[in-house]
Amino acid sequence: MDRLRDKVVIVTGAGSGIGRAAAELMGREGAGVLVADHDADAARAVAGGIGDGGGRAVPYTVDVTDEESVAAMVETAVGEYGRLDALCNHVGGTDPRKDLDLLRLDMAEFDRAVDLNVRSTLAGTRHALPHLIRAGGGSIVNTASVAGLLGDSLQISYGAVKAAVISVTRYVAVQYGPRGVRCNAVAPGAVMTPALRDNLPPEVIERLEGHNALPYLGTPQDIGNVMLFLASDESRYLTGQVIVVDGGMTCRSPAAADRGGPPSPAG
Repeated sequence: MDRLRDKVVIVTGAGSGIGRAAAELMGREGAGVLVADHDADAARAVAGGIGDGGGRAVPYTVDVTDEESVAAMVETAVGEYGRLDALCNHVGGTDPRKDLDLLRLDMAEFDRAVDLNVRSTLAGTRHALPHLIRAGGGSIVNTASVAGLLGDSLQISYGAVKAAVISVTRYVAVQYGPRGVRCNAVAPGAVMTPALRDNLPPEVIERLEGHNALPYLGTPQDIGNVMLFLASDESRYLTGQVIVVDGGMTCRSPAAADRGGPPSPAG
């Protein structure tokens, strides 16, 4: 498969979960991948796996809250491969033990969330843009969340920073579209990542499944496939968009569970 043949992609947060799935899929589709993560061992393992499968990958240890580290990451990718065609700003999240409702919110956690989710997206994009423009255009893929589109009873910081990522996505799309740079966001719903399994008990995961239109939760590969599409030329006429990948959670009426489903097909 050659959907990203001769392209160079940076994926942050590529050591596990969705970032890992995206990096592996892109490597399989012919891209030269910079596997960036704060966990050096995880980055090396993922890059090694891509190489073992016949792909091209270089590990990089990055602190996305440090702009100098982010700038060095971008320069490393260009130095290794000679160009840059796509950037996936995937690192994000908050600590659910500190990110609660507003009255119980740890404001230091909010500040950390801004740095980890929003400032990192701005920094990565800022340093990647000159190289994308030099290459004749390219793609930026930001990871948002359905939390940036809805309200919830907890994790107010997470919702706020993901809404900011969505806004940054649209602004970059407008400002740099004339230079051939596309910028889109993926907004996952509940996905069976290691972090989800580690932080939620089985009964809560089962309840999450019940809120989807589909009878299951997504996998990291489900989100990675959308990121792959957005990094490829297949999405060349798509920019400034938020692609919601949530198993139908946000399209489902709260009353749907009480109405019952359609009858089973005969036979």
